[in-house]
Amino acid sequence: MRKKFAVLGAGSWGTALATVLVENGHHVTLWARRDELAQEINRRHTNEKYLPGVRLPEKLQATSSLSQALFGKDVILFVVPSHSMRSVAQKAKKWIDDQALVIHATKGFEEVTAKRMSVVLKEELPSSLSDRIAVLSGPSHAEEVARRCPTTVVIAAENQEVAELCQTFFMNRYFRVYTNSDMIGVEVGGALKNIIALAAGLSDGLGIGDNAKAALITRGLAEMARLGTVMGAKPLTFVGLAGVGDLVVTCTSKHSRNWRAGYMIGQGKKLQEVLAEMKMVVEGVKTTIMAYSLTMSYQVEMPITEQLYDVLMNDKSPHQAVEDLMRRGRTSEWEEIIRSW
Repeated sequence: MRKKFAVLGAGSWGTALATVLVENGHHVTLWARRDELAQEINRRHTNEKYLPGVRLPEKLQATSSLSQALFGKDVILFVVPSHSMRSVAQKAKKWIDDQALVIHATKGFEEVTAKRMSVVLKEELPSSLSDRIAVLSGPSHAEEVARRCPTTVVIAAENQEVAELCQTFFMNRYFRVYTNSDMIGVEVGGALKNIIALAAGLSDGLGIGDNAKAALITRGLAEMARLGTVMGAKPLTFVGLAGVGDLVVTCTSKHSRNWRAGYMIGQGKKLQEVLAEMKMVVEGVKTTIMAYSLTMSYQVEMPITEQLYDVLMNDKSPHQAVEDLMRRGRTSEWEEIIRSW
């Protein structure tokens, strides 16, 4: 079933997903903010800034015109940073067909409001699209997808038929997609894992060992589940692809921006230095701020998140943060697991 797609966002992930869709036989227009990037994709079939060394399909078309990208499209795939989602949706809505399907593949919360991306889209897009929104998430580095490495993700929607239809768009020999009915859990898992990835990178930067990192990932998963369930997520989602799957790959891979940012902070660099050096969005920083706010709102205990917030925003020593985590009061792992789930 061939469809006409608009992919909004020509960063690494948007470009990689656009490539998957083109190879699956769909007509895809990729929207880039900068005309120079759109021209590079059209003429050279590359996106060197975001996917260096990757040859893009010649059938992939790019444009810097939002109206041109959206006009007459069956499916709209939002792959813009979380802080841009609302503004892009506001501009895009006038050109989106009432019968279109909407998918987003953005991992994060909205700044200030801490709202999930599907909530932002529902607030900004026509009400006729509210039950036609899905989210794609899971362990999926764009660099590997663009090179056709075997990848498995999950797509969630409140409407099971929508989830199953969206599943068919992406499935191929190297990109496997499972469906899930828990949009809240998939979105929360995809956002919160970036916090733990930052912390894991910081741990590696400090050089405190594999034992510490294993504990960090495990206890980080407990924090993700604890907050997610009070927000309405299903606990089992956090032991699936959007939870532990995404958590493991983001905490252990050289491709992870969040891990790299944490590593540099662990090596002694200040946050602003790191962000200036990377020149790319590090969602985990914004997500840490939003999650810290959510811990206050929901009265949920998230000690790793709280310590990382102090390191990022209050210039706390990473060594002191680790020591404070280790000196927390005695508790039972089983009691904490019950409380989380």
